[in-house]
Amino acid sequence: MPAEAAFILSAENYSYCIGKQALLNDVTFRLEAGTRCAIIGPNGAGKSTLLKSFCRILPAGRGTLRVNDRSWLEYSQKELAHWISYVPQAGGRDDLFSVREFVLMGRYPHLSAFSGIRQRDWRAVDGALEVTGLAALAHRRLGTLSGGEQQKAMIASALVQGSRVMLLDEPTAFLDPYQQKQIYELLEHLHRETGVTLVEVTHDVNRALLGQDFILAIKQGRLLFAGTPGEFLRQQQLSLLYDKEFLLAPHPLGGKMMVLPEVQA
Repeated sequence: MPAEAAFILSAENYSYCIGKQALLNDVTFRLEAGTRCAIIGPNGAGKSTLLKSFCRILPAGRGTLRVNDRSWLEYSQKELAHWISYVPQAGGRDDLFSVREFVLMGRYPHLSAFSGIRQRDWRAVDGALEVTGLAALAHRRLGTLSGGEQQKAMIASALVQGSRVMLLDEPTAFLDPYQQKQIYELLEHLHRETGVTLVEVTHDVNRALLGQDFILAIKQGRLLFAGTPGEFLRQQQLSLLYDKEFLLAPHPLGGKMMVLPEVQA
């Protein structure tokens, strides 16, 4: 794998349209390798569209996306998979495959039609199951797992892919607070141990403000802001992003600013 560029993901005037509707409109940003990045914005803003564009789930739009300072269109799909993995939302998985079989599918960039599945592939799978706490569930059918366990299986599959960037589309959607905590702790562990760049779509504003290095704020397909959480608050972008006022206060542990919940009178 070639050396990692300083900016591992970037967009240059990137737009994506369905018919006459622009889901993304002239989006431009650069993201440094090893960053924990949150993508926030209202429903339908284009957040998931941006993730799916980078990993080519969607056809190419207008403008350029770069992965490791190279146009994403220059990669074969297998080459791109060495750089980018994608974790969709939890839930709705069928039970056709066991957890171990499902995670093995993440090894596809490393497999060859002529070599078959090697011992090192199974070692990678079993290691990912251990790290994600799923080793005891390896032979369960995926559809029999809880939402949190299914999300861990999705992350394990991305982990065995061995990519330098993990794109996560609302990884804690529909999960209870305990399961959310487990997923966040797992992601922090992976970031700390591997240095993987994490790009996470989230509706949890406090997750973006307290747990991330960088924020991309998208509204109606346009990039409203790209920068650190501190800059985001200093530039008073939060109210502009969601068209409402927020009550902020320092977090009791560490003092970072956070959004307080609204209390009905």
